[in-house]
Amino acid sequence: MDEFHHGSCLCGAVKYRLSTKLKAVTHCHCSQCRKGHGAAFATYASAPASALGIMTGADSLKAYESSRGVTRQFCSHCGSSLFWSDSTGAFSEWISIALGTLDTPFRPNKQKHVFVSSKADWYDINDQHPRTD
Repeated sequence: MDEFHHGSCLCGAVKYRLSTKLKAVTHCHCSQCRKGHGAAFATYASAPASALGIMTGADSLKAYESSRGVTRQFCSHCGSSLFWSDSTGAFSEWISIALGTLDTPFRPNKQKHVFVSSKADWYDINDQHPRTD
């Protein structure tokens, strides 16, 4: 299996690798991502779920269904938000990876802001990336 990226949680209990390139980099401003990350937004990139391999700590991963069909996964030891997926959408076979957990360099070609209408009122978007509500 070729490895394009690998990453881990804050405490190192969960380690993963990806066997494909990441796509669809988004900075999500929805209230669930803001609360889940404790930040102005969460940044994710996506890959087919079959390309994600949990190398260590699979038993440390916990899941939370934040809305119908949407599952967020995090480390049960340190609380790091790692992945989310939507079993009901057009990309039900894909998983999104929290980019802050990557341990390898990654330079996306394109990025965009999503759910901008829900953004934190104290945060101003000061870049030129596309925006959608």
